[in-house]
Amino acid sequence: MLQECKCKTKADRYVSFVGIDCEGMARQVMACIDRHLAQPERNNVFWEYFNKKRAGESGPKNDDLFLLHCNINQVRELFESWQDEDALRLLEQLEETCC
Repeated sequence: MLQECKCKTKADRYVSFVGIDCEGMARQVMACIDRHLAQPERNNVFWEYFNKKRAGESGPKNDDLFLLHCNINQVRELFESWQDEDALRLLEQLEETCC
């Protein structure tokens, strides 16, 4: 039989991320994506879809960290395709620290 929790604290699914600026890192990665996609030759149907998801036009609006987590391989491929080593390092840090 399940017992009701009598604890006073609420569970926090990100409790292990206390003190880590995951949202800030996600914003920085998004800024790198934006910089790439500002160049028309780097845009495609996937990135149009990604931006619609980001804006909440295609289903519920996701936070940047969740959206990056769900599309980490595509983001990595974008950065690798254009040899953006700084963005790749930032993405790797985000993935290892926050995802």
